[in-house]
Amino acid sequence: MREIEIFLTLAEELHFSRTAERLGISPARVSQSIKKQERRVGALLFDRTTRAVRLSPLGEQLYQELKGGYQQIMQGIVTARATADGTAGTLTLGTLGPYSTQIKDTLDLFLTRHSKARIQHREIQPASPLDLLKSGDLDVAYLWLPVCEPGLTVMPTPRTSEVMLMVSADHPYAERDTICLEDLGDCTVVEGQSIPPSMEEVFNPRHTSSGRPIRRGPKVTTWQETLSVVSSGPAAAAVTAEVASFYPWPSLAFVPIRDAPRCQWAFVWPASKETPLIRAFAQAAADTHQPAG
Repeated sequence: MREIEIFLTLAEELHFSRTAERLGISPARVSQSIKKQERRVGALLFDRTTRAVRLSPLGEQLYQELKGGYQQIMQGIVTARATADGTAGTLTLGTLGPYSTQIKDTLDLFLTRHSKARIQHREIQPASPLDLLKSGDLDVAYLWLPVCEPGLTVMPTPRTSEVMLMVSADHPYAERDTICLEDLGDCTVVEGQSIPPSMEEVFNPRHTSSGRPIRRGPKVTTWQETLSVVSSGPAAAAVTAEVASFYPWPSLAFVPIRDAPRCQWAFVWPASKETPLIRAFAQAAADTHQPAG
């Protein structure tokens, strides 16, 4: 296999030194291997002068016949290794609508490293962010913090988002430059379905800082329902700033909440169901966010 690799590489590079550098061996080792192969077949595989290296007609024939088989063998080895170490297969990843664009660098690195893995995307509903994890329909979820449920592994990322209030275009706050958290006491906000209180507090707290209750309005189960309810009525919903660019509806307005803490993002998965594939994904996420230098 090594001699075949040397032959195929020289056939592509047509240069002994570049071939040696690419394979991490000496030019003398390349030359010895080619001479040995030529003795074995009984004819020259390359026409060599002091200025150029070219495939001979026989060398060209051998190259065409060997390259496909060699690639197939090497791919078989890659597949076997991926199966053996558990990094072949499908990773089911849950994200909130288009938020998968935030983690494209992680997805690209993971798929580059693990060519036999693939990612299946599922949409998480903000009104019930943990349901698909608890039901086993997801391997990994990309969610906002805090996630305090027992049995879940939480891997924070450096990514954060500004929090804004999403209101209808004719809402009293729609024309404001900013609001503060205390202003939510004069709002009615949508209510989720099965959202943990700690996660709900990030966007739609129950009380203002002075203790005023924040009224709950329509109960929503999907993100589309949230958009429709807010755009057509008096109810509001706090969201991340990315939503303003994802959903630039003329019937919606987005007002920064100037004293709201930034929302932080994390990868989350069930600790008891961690697999080599999940660990490989987590490693890609960690490496993506390592500081340069």
